[in-house]
Amino acid sequence: MNPESNSAAYEPNKASMAQFVGYFLWLGTVGFGGPIALAGHMQQDLVDTRGWVRKEDYLEGLALAQLAPGPLAAQLAIYLGYIRAGVFGATAVGVAFVLPSFLMVLGLSVAYVRFGGLPWMQGMFYGIGASVIGIIARSAFKLTKLTLGKDKLLWGIFAILAVSTAWTSQEIIWLFLLGGVVNLVARNPRRSPAKSAASLLLAPGTGATFGAHGILLQIFIYFAKAGLFVFGSGLAVVPFLYGGVVQGHHWLTDHQFVDAVAVAMITPGPVVITVAFIGYLVAGIAGATAAALGIFLPVYLVVVLLAPSYKRWAKNPQLNAFVRGVTAAATGAIAGAVIVLARRSVYDLPTILICIVSLAILFRWKVPEPVLIGCAALAGLALWHR
Repeated sequence: MNPESNSAAYEPNKASMAQFVGYFLWLGTVGFGGPIALAGHMQQDLVDTRGWVRKEDYLEGLALAQLAPGPLAAQLAIYLGYIRAGVFGATAVGVAFVLPSFLMVLGLSVAYVRFGGLPWMQGMFYGIGASVIGIIARSAFKLTKLTLGKDKLLWGIFAILAVSTAWTSQEIIWLFLLGGVVNLVARNPRRSPAKSAASLLLAPGTGATFGAHGILLQIFIYFAKAGLFVFGSGLAVVPFLYGGVVQGHHWLTDHQFVDAVAVAMITPGPVVITVAFIGYLVAGIAGATAAALGIFLPVYLVVVLLAPSYKRWAKNPQLNAFVRGVTAAATGAIAGAVIVLARRSVYDLPTILICIVSLAILFRWKVPEPVLIGCAALAGLALWHR
């Protein structure tokens, strides 16, 4: 009886592996709206409508994506692929989900480099950059409501990171980790946080290059480190990237970085695909590939290595407390990054108006972000002046 009921609930044979992977190829091609929206699509399509994934497996994958570092939507997709067909399934689904947005960003990168000096392209990004600030501000607000609630300690961690990021214009990794440790100690005063946080405290900092001499290896290692500090929303990587890409390595200018974030907003799939744009500007197609592999490799490895033992540690209260603290810190860093990026993209009356109108529209109506950015590009063309 039980095997039959399980089969009816899951029905893994209802879809071939090609169909299963094809779904994620489709979602990566048309899926807009950020990690929460993409996760919602997976639940509605795979669990509720088609019955290709058991609800229990979906919820376990969602919990793993919230606990472990990495962009939520990509991690959830890879986990569902792992449940479906092990390492092969995780690999196939991960590639299918990321590949469409990677190719789109690559195409936009080529156009940006080729036409970036022309007035029409400069005018478009004049408006797009201001609109993106409004979009990030709205996302920061939604993440704050979702992750902090009425917890005063988490609000305190959030505030410290928001102020430090806005003040220094860069992420401070040890503050992320300290946020997790503080929340861990507060929730479990009789337990030492040292063991729980030790592995994360050993995570590489932003300044190390690991002796890499080739530019492609530097790109790969830098973005692999960045992938370790993305919790939930891909926007969490923005303050991390700004400090390293603009101020540390000087790979991009301030305006190019905002344009990179904009490119991620107007393409479907995970937001962190913005790294492909950055990699392309630094070292062409090879650089874009190295950056994309770097940012997604930690996500893939986390799923493949942790999924087999996930149920044993997923409900650990110490781990959950540490992750909640780090998530609050990451959310604060996103809020601070809004201020940092706004200094570069919202600097005159037209850009102020575009930013305010974009923010007001997002709060009032559910307008797709690509549509909003398209309108901002037209406004930029109309209002831009040399």
